[in-house]
Amino acid sequence: MRFQLLGTVTARRNGTDVPLGGPKPRTLLAALLLAEGRVLHADRLISIIWDETPPDSAPALLHTYVSTLRRAFQDGAIRTEQGGYRIELSGCTVDLLDFAGLAAEGDSAAAAGDHETAERRYEQALDQWQGPALGGLKSRFAETEAARLADLRLDVLEKRIDCAFALDRGAGLVNELTALVAEHPLRERLRGQLMTALWTTGRQADALRCYQAGRNLLVEELGVEPGPELRALHQRILRGDAVPPEPGAPAAPAAPKSEPEPAPEPPGGPCLLPPDITDFTGRSTEAATLTKPAARRVAISGKPGSGKSSLAVHVSHLLRPRFPDGQLYVALRGAQQSPVDPVEVLGRFLRALGVADTELPVGLDERVELYRALSASKRLLVVLDDAADERQVRPLLPTGDGCLCVLTSRVRLAALDSTEHIDLRVLDDETGLALLTQIVGDTRIAAEPDAARALVHLCGNLPLAVRIIGARLAARPDWRPSRLVPRLREQRKSLNELAIGDLEVRGSLALSYRGLEDLERSALRRLGWLGVPDFGAWLVSVLLSVPQDDAEDIVEGLVRAQLLDVVSTDGSAVTRYRLHDLIRVFGWERAEAEEDAEQLRLAVRQATDEWYRLVEWASGGTPVRALRPAAATAPELVRTDTLGEPLAWFDAEQAALVHIVERASELGLADTAVRLATALCSSSFAVENHFHHWWRTHTAALEAARRAGDLSGQGLLLSGLGWLRSEQDRLDEASDYYAQALQAYTEVDDGHGKAVTRLMLSSVRREQARLPEALELLGQALPVLSELGDPRAEARGYHGRGMVLTELGRLPEALTELEHALARYRALPDDHGVALVLRSTGIVHRAAGRLAEAERACARGLDLLRGVGDRLMIAYATQALVKVHLRQGRRDTAELHAELEDALATCREMQDGFGQALMLRTLGELDLVRGEPESARRHLELALTWCDALSLPLWRARNLRDLAAAQLALGRRPESDATHAEAQALFARYGAREAGEPRLPVKAASGKAVFTEHH
Repeated sequence: MRFQLLGTVTARRNGTDVPLGGPKPRTLLAALLLAEGRVLHADRLISIIWDETPPDSAPALLHTYVSTLRRAFQDGAIRTEQGGYRIELSGCTVDLLDFAGLAAEGDSAAAAGDHETAERRYEQALDQWQGPALGGLKSRFAETEAARLADLRLDVLEKRIDCAFALDRGAGLVNELTALVAEHPLRERLRGQLMTALWTTGRQADALRCYQAGRNLLVEELGVEPGPELRALHQRILRGDAVPPEPGAPAAPAAPKSEPEPAPEPPGGPCLLPPDITDFTGRSTEAATLTKPAARRVAISGKPGSGKSSLAVHVSHLLRPRFPDGQLYVALRGAQQSPVDPVEVLGRFLRALGVADTELPVGLDERVELYRALSASKRLLVVLDDAADERQVRPLLPTGDGCLCVLTSRVRLAALDSTEHIDLRVLDDETGLALLTQIVGDTRIAAEPDAARALVHLCGNLPLAVRIIGARLAARPDWRPSRLVPRLREQRKSLNELAIGDLEVRGSLALSYRGLEDLERSALRRLGWLGVPDFGAWLVSVLLSVPQDDAEDIVEGLVRAQLLDVVSTDGSAVTRYRLHDLIRVFGWERAEAEEDAEQLRLAVRQATDEWYRLVEWASGGTPVRALRPAAATAPELVRTDTLGEPLAWFDAEQAALVHIVERASELGLADTAVRLATALCSSSFAVENHFHHWWRTHTAALEAARRAGDLSGQGLLLSGLGWLRSEQDRLDEASDYYAQALQAYTEVDDGHGKAVTRLMLSSVRREQARLPEALELLGQALPVLSELGDPRAEARGYHGRGMVLTELGRLPEALTELEHALARYRALPDDHGVALVLRSTGIVHRAAGRLAEAERACARGLDLLRGVGDRLMIAYATQALVKVHLRQGRRDTAELHAELEDALATCREMQDGFGQALMLRTLGELDLVRGEPESARRHLELALTWCDALSLPLWRARNLRDLAAAQLALGRRPESDATHAEAQALFARYGAREAGEPRLPVKAASGKAVFTEHH
């Protein structure tokens, strides 16, 4: 897929335009592309699309636009995450990113003096433009972004012209520059380039007239004089200097000041910098770049161990007096598995700048806006250490002209504009020796200078390696440098096979590795080979088959050796640990070199099976148990009483759980990957709607099951993916996955798998109003489940039948089926299942007019759900009880309104589209009873938009029926009659019970007669 922003906003697949819809879906696409993979909250997207006046239906319309783009792209590029959306750009190209990359290559070439290459890169960058940026979009956001992008284009154009001057081709630019200055008369750099081109061709008078015209314009329109560069160029032309300066060259040096510059004020703002590196050595050229007054943003890159962080911290301490409003610092952990979220960083920075917790915004965009506003008027030094990429740091860049931002990263942050780049190389011999001397002391180094130089060479002249060797010597005053030379040489020889960059750093790490006990080395190897982002000490117990107490000792030994970091517990009682990425790679390589491959696979299998058991333990109270994999057969290894509170443990483990499923799948351990992935979708992954984790684990395990030819495993995972898509209200996709699961189960003649899949598919068919098909699926599934003795699935089947029969208006039969379900859930026992069935029972009683029975059933179900802690179903049960109380007229409507708003907020937070439609419709019904038909109309139309977006015909009909009542109350009788007729036609088409219900009047609080249905 090729996306175009630099021109009319388009998407092309294989050279063919992809239909995107009107300006609003295109604005949505542009916003996601400009975010470059970062999540944009739904509220932010609404403000982008509709400026400051979004309609009430904006959330539903946003969902519709997202669905439109997803259907157009057909590849899942738009992801739903953290209450918003982001676009996945892997496998895609974006003209704006190509433009930025080519421009950055041009900057690098120009800095190296290669103006021909720079000119070509700038021209290639400019060729990405096919017209004004964001063409076809009309919104304040589009106007602002288009202006910003136009400025970027002009900046590259000016650089390309500078290259032409450097190559003595400036004389041929007069016509082009004349046109550009006419188009951009206030852009001083372009005017200076035109003046230089005219001067180069001997047209001194024209150059002076060009300056005067620009000056007059600036004075008349802006009330300012030209800038110092343009004025200096004007003076040179007036003097008739022999050689014109290159455009962009600094003005002539200012005369010396008669008085010394005043001393800088002492810093008074917050200082978050780590302690200074007292033995910092060398890097004078790089330090000069960082400390020059004109520096505003400098990015330091280089290989691991090259001293990026040390340079940034040391120079930042030197610069403190220049930035009296504060010095902010954060370690972004970009090289680790889980980089720090910019939202978290902005919280720290804003608090440091005096923002109270009560005033701290929640969302990323709001925090960015506040941070930029605060930094715009301050003199701040901001150090962003160990950045993952440009996307992570963009929200953290200060905006003030008096600010300096220093960034470090393992990769070159080439896409950051207006940034100077420092690429750190290894130390030269003299600087490396000076660093070793600083750490060890003059006496021992002077006594053996050749051995000291050999140590620096054996460390590859990398600062990290030199520091490790120096620290070992400093810790042993009785050792001479020559003692370590043969050991380093031997170690380097043994690591020749590990030629994957940074060999010298690995050699240094190997010295610490050799000092470990046997079990500590084994732990380091297996932890590295497993590759989990962080973990508890219990994992070492499983990997090494040792008691948990011994595992704690092993972990503490690694911590003492500084090969393992202690990280926060994230609410769990269990301390968690993390391997630095270099040490993790080192452990991986040592495992490959020293251990048997099958033993390593066995360790991963054992760990995965133990994670499965612990997930079962942590999810013991989790009320979602639809898919049940075969249990692991190995003995239990970890005492759960050492792991703290189950749900806190599970929350802390989520990243590790996703990783281990993917790692086991990668290693071909299909059975364990299938088992753990399936258990996870019956955990809080489902209850808390962790859809992204659910998708990652299932797709990874499915690939492993397919490679292994495991059809039963494929059936389980395909059913799980169907369930996922059903939870996401993507019913067509859910049906496709269930159909694939049925095919897999049929091939292995798995009757139970087919029955459970039909059971789950019946829920989709019910939501799609395909009621006879839903009943048929349940009729096929229930006898099998009963015969095979699966009471939980059997209870779910009876519940499903009761819900379908309710839709069909066969209320006595529905009540019988629900009683069967209740009996089975109570026998298990399963309070969550009981609660859901009680809610459905209340709906049947309410439809039959038995409001007292309905109230008892709904209230009891709500109480049970509160005990279980299922937030989403609490919202649904609240809605059911509110509807009963609405019919009874026994409670204050303001109280009912507040409860429904809370339920709606829960559905929004958990990305539940159907729940939002349900709550909005009930709010509309409540508005009708309160005599507020206009508010009812707004709520019902928004609910109707959701129903259409989710393709829910029966719920569309119900909303239409209520909307007809609101229209009638507003005096729009013809419109009301047409709306009611459409609702009745839908009820009749799908055989719903409402088809036979009369249009009964209900008195609103205003005294006007409005109409609604019994349901």
